[in-house]
Amino acid sequence: MSRRLISTGSPFEKAAGYSRAVIDGDFAFVAGTTGYDYSTMVMPVDVVSQTRNCFKTIESVLKEGGFAITDVVRATYYITDARDADAVFGVCGETLGDIRPASTILIVAGLLKPEMKIEIEVTAKRRT
Repeated sequence: MSRRLISTGSPFEKAAGYSRAVIDGDFAFVAGTTGYDYSTMVMPVDVVSQTRNCFKTIESVLKEGGFAITDVVRATYYITDARDADAVFGVCGETLGDIRPASTILIVAGLLKPEMKIEIEVTAKRRT
């Protein structure tokens, strides 16, 4: 299988020279995904909604690449405020609780824009 690039159509992808996801064989590498609603390009104010939007986008690009959320084997979470961790964990548990990928959460000084509270990147491996 050849390398395939997936885009959400976000203007950030073209401007910054990256793909939302790269499919390479049985692997999907999903780039850091923030909480934008890509249909409206609106960023919710709260971290729970942002986290849900991250997973909505991630699930969508995985599906486009022939993967499911259950194929996720690795997740990395970047949050800007440690006080948001429990709220983020709640959404992660709803989405990945039965999947339980290897995961890391990092508290970072900031993301690209000040309204961004979380960014999530995942790696998935197609189940054979």
